[in-house]
Amino acid sequence: MKIVIVGGVAAGMSAATRLRRLSEDAQIVVLEAGEHVSFANCGLPYYAGGVIEERDALLLQTPESLAARFRIDVRVRHRVTGVDAAAHTVTVRDLTTGLDHVETYDRLVLSPGARPIVPPAPGMERALVLRDVSDVDRIVAAIEGRAGDGPLVGAGTDAPSGAAAPLTALPTELLTEPHRAPARSAVVIGGGFVGVEVAENLVHRGLAVTLVELSDQVLAPLDPEMAVRVRQELEAHGVDVRTSTQVGALGPDTAELTSADGSPRGEVPADLVVAAVGVRPDVELAVLAGARTGPRGGILVDEDLRTSVPDVFAVGDAATKRDGLAVGSGPAGADEPTLIPLANLANRHGRHVADVILGRRSGMRPSVGTAVVGVFGLTAATVGRNEKRLRAEGRPYRAIHTHPAQHAGYYPGASQMALKLLVDPETDLILGAQGVGRDGVDKRIDVLATAIAGGLTASDLADLELAYAPAYGSAKDPVNMLGYVADNLRAGETRSVQWHELEDLVAQGATVVDVRTPGEHARGTVEVAGRTGDDELGDDPVGSGTLPALNVPLDELRSRAAAEIPTGAPVVVHCQVGQRGHTAARLLSQLGYDVRNLDGGYLTWRDGTLARRESEAAAELAGARA
Repeated sequence: MKIVIVGGVAAGMSAATRLRRLSEDAQIVVLEAGEHVSFANCGLPYYAGGVIEERDALLLQTPESLAARFRIDVRVRHRVTGVDAAAHTVTVRDLTTGLDHVETYDRLVLSPGARPIVPPAPGMERALVLRDVSDVDRIVAAIEGRAGDGPLVGAGTDAPSGAAAPLTALPTELLTEPHRAPARSAVVIGGGFVGVEVAENLVHRGLAVTLVELSDQVLAPLDPEMAVRVRQELEAHGVDVRTSTQVGALGPDTAELTSADGSPRGEVPADLVVAAVGVRPDVELAVLAGARTGPRGGILVDEDLRTSVPDVFAVGDAATKRDGLAVGSGPAGADEPTLIPLANLANRHGRHVADVILGRRSGMRPSVGTAVVGVFGLTAATVGRNEKRLRAEGRPYRAIHTHPAQHAGYYPGASQMALKLLVDPETDLILGAQGVGRDGVDKRIDVLATAIAGGLTASDLADLELAYAPAYGSAKDPVNMLGYVADNLRAGETRSVQWHELEDLVAQGATVVDVRTPGEHARGTVEVAGRTGDDELGDDPVGSGTLPALNVPLDELRSRAAAEIPTGAPVVVHCQVGQRGHTAARLLSQLGYDVRNLDGGYLTWRDGTLARRESEAAAELAGARA
């Protein structure tokens, strides 16, 4: 059997090597338009930042090494320009000689990846992108003051995916180009995973960085009360974060910023511009072959990665994925197509398509979109749906916020993280999770992703037996704690209210009670509009100008509740993170109060309110300049 694979990075090369391991007799040809195959494209930002010092470390395999070990015919700088599905042939152009030839196949695997999106604006032709090794060479050249090879707005690949050390082993053509002044400033367009990574690494190289994001927050997969911590971390390291903003035009060394409606928002220095807005599936060859595409543009495939054309498969960023959390999805997942450009999925696609071609198995597991990113030592991770998307889909959900330490608090080095769990209130199944913190976040999100894949309920998390020692976790692991909260809510033992629901509840007459100590209360408490009484204001983290919650410490609640907390109207209790609030809610409910616990406590309210005010301020600025 002869298998031709178009694209030689994550999915394509995973398919090729898996095919060889399974069959020594298969004839395997890999056609790659670029100059490199099997490179570490997720490491590109870190090479640009000098974290990865050696360029060769990015090059995991070469055509020669793949031929020697796997007997794979790998041809770089060979672009497929046509597909004749009826004749089972592809037309291939050798980009070195300019000559075309026809290659036959028994099975064809399309792994062309995705193309970077560059927003239309005057001067945008000088913006660089970051999808392959040639891209990062251009960025490094611009940083160090060598004229690059021009902007890259071309085909992508399969994955999104102190002072910096000097970089080595750059291509000869870049080392010999005319010298120019090193870049001192940069604008990164796009506040997603790649944009945030690029911004961090440009700071490592000593550049003054402006991060421009059109939406009202960075890292769209996170909800605003979680993403605000990432923004704060970026700003703490000198990144000028501009949300609700876009680049209206590029000058020779500046960028003109505007709001979404085009209202001017000033000019920032921009010796270097990197567009990290996102990617678009490369479906050109699939369309030429007559294959169907999905509603969002990817190559439509079934659960075995077959396209609508016989003997033609599609994998990686170009192909659609099955949405494991779509409405009505059962244990086997749903057939609703989605796009998730992640390296781990691309590699899974490659392995799976090889198995299918050789008749080994069928049924690709649907995806839930697990992702993680590091930001100056802070980790942000997510899996499944976020609250914004669940609301947009009109789906019921229950949100849970916790703020545990990554390991035992008495063990040195403990640091707090923020976790969020989203649960179906009817089935108790996990719909999504998010985490932000210094350490331990990736571990918890991976456990939750596994729980989703295994069909565990949120309450089942309480009984997971997870590895514990003081240096690694807690006897009640943060994942177990999420399960405890979920089980309490499911059983009706307590009720919660979200940070963004509090204003409406207070407007209906609810009293907010802070059950922390007076010292904690004085350092900052929930600010509620419309409550009368205590005029002694604590620190106001959001400048609301409203009155603070009533302070009745938990240990005094039994003796003071009857005299100080009104009856006949709802009561909302809060502590720092929600745990003491739960105890207070149980106590007051047994004293006859209609009580709810503020989910995630003061910390979640503070973060959410800050995120909302930043979004409102950006909108007001746009309106004032319109």
